[in-house]
Amino acid sequence: MQKANIEGKVWTFGKDIDTDLIIAARYLNTSVPEELAKHVMEDSDPEFVKKMSEGDIIVAGENFGCGSSREHAPIALKAAGIAAIIAPTFARIFYRNAFNMGLPIFELDKSSEISEGDVVEVNMDVGTVTNKTTDKTYSFSPIPEFMQELIDAGGLMNFAKNEVKGQ
Repeated sequence: MQKANIEGKVWTFGKDIDTDLIIAARYLNTSVPEELAKHVMEDSDPEFVKKMSEGDIIVAGENFGCGSSREHAPIALKAAGIAAIIAPTFARIFYRNAFNMGLPIFELDKSSEISEGDVVEVNMDVGTVTNKTTDKTYSFSPIPEFMQELIDAGGLMNFAKNEVKGQ
């Protein structure tokens, strides 16, 4: 089955972006995705949510999502409309939480060659990121099929519901 490509405008962040920067602890009194979405990356860029558009892509440095193991971080990013995150490495717990929440993430060593404002297209079938602004293409290891099934279902809970229904 061919997967849909993801295309969007890039917002860049540095390395070691922790879950407190993604969604500050002061907002963890709710788990309502729409409420969390209002505060994504607020401590890094207070205007981020106002500037970004649904379908945009975050490109960051290594160790994205480090810090606490809260699921609020990928929930907030997805609810804000972030279509995907590209970074050389992700904190392992964030990596798993992102897939569990249905947020696609891609490990790309050369993410630092992509600039804010560029438009990129991720081809999940072949494992490429094409920077449409610079016309450069980069390869990454495609997402394993079972992880792609989580993304396609919209996260682990939806996947499990579909399995119970026999779909």
